[in-house]
Amino acid sequence: MNNTKSREHLRALVESAILVGIGFVLSIITLFRMPQGGSITPLSMLPILLIGMRHGIKWGLGGGFIYACLQMLQQFYPPPEADVPALMAIARYFAVVMLDYIAAFTVLGLSGLFRGKRFGMVIAAPLCLSLRFLFHFVSGIVIWGVYAPEGAPVWVFSAIYNGSYMGLEMVFTTAASAVLCLTAPIVFNFKPGAQQA
Repeated sequence: MNNTKSREHLRALVESAILVGIGFVLSIITLFRMPQGGSITPLSMLPILLIGMRHGIKWGLGGGFIYACLQMLQQFYPPPEADVPALMAIARYFAVVMLDYIAAFTVLGLSGLFRGKRFGMVIAAPLCLSLRFLFHFVSGIVIWGVYAPEGAPVWVFSAIYNGSYMGLEMVFTTAASAVLCLTAPIVFNFKPGAQQA
């Protein structure tokens, strides 16, 4: 019994590491990059969503967190320079780290909420990527709003800027998820006769 649990744990660890690696490699292949951060990639979010779908929310959130750390190492966008007190400058860096990286990518692990459901990934993909968009949207208002065109509401600028790349990421990832659900449900550890969405 202990050996079985140990093997399952090892399998989840190895699969999660492989999926994070695949997601990271795909994130390097950018189809389009925005000037202040954000890009369109060939399905880099899909492997991270798969971690939660295959192994549950705990593994999904852990994989998303590791992926977020890798994204910061790959290309960190510091907050725009501003004449603010030192404590405020530190707070701005902290906000970028938390909103644009840690929270934005860790939330992808919530796909684990739909584990075992036949079309769970089709629900998880737009939901998790919408939550990721929400964190970038808030960051766009509180940190990156200085780049908004003069006279334009900051929230409109943030919605358009972040929606321009996140919208396409969401469409591509959801479409790929639907194809996988229809053609290879085994990828999600779904077995016919199990709980269905």
